[in-house]
Amino acid sequence: MSEDHKDLGDKAEEAFDKAKEKAHAMGEEAKEAAGEFKEEAQKTAREFKEGLESAGGDNKKILAGILAIILGSLGIHKFVLGYQKEGIILLVLTIIGFILTCVGIGVFLVWGTGVIGLIEGIIYLTKSDEEFYNTYQVGRKPWF
Repeated sequence: MSEDHKDLGDKAEEAFDKAKEKAHAMGEEAKEAAGEFKEEAQKTAREFKEGLESAGGDNKKILAGILAIILGSLGIHKFVLGYQKEGIILLVLTIIGFILTCVGIGVFLVWGTGVIGLIEGIIYLTKSDEEFYNTYQVGRKPWF
């Protein structure tokens, strides 16, 4: 029986050695996978940072587009883009329209400035970021 125990002990030692080698190999694989994950995470973080920096405060497309659709008749989107004269024109026409609504003609003024804002908002949001930036912020195109 002692030989059986010795045989079992040898088998246990072999199994332990195999398990140890396999654990070591799996540890190496895990280290490689972690290294690859780390590199990928760093790459993604760099891309995100670059995208955030390029988006910056320079391109106001989304803000101007949403304001044009919601508050277009008041000309708020024009003020956001730096077009004070055009913003004042829309604002004054809307105020005059509200005053003249009791006469009836004012409704058309308010409606007209609202349609202008809606159209401009849709145009802003359908342009690419680069095209919007070049047209409305660099090129300073005030209307449509």
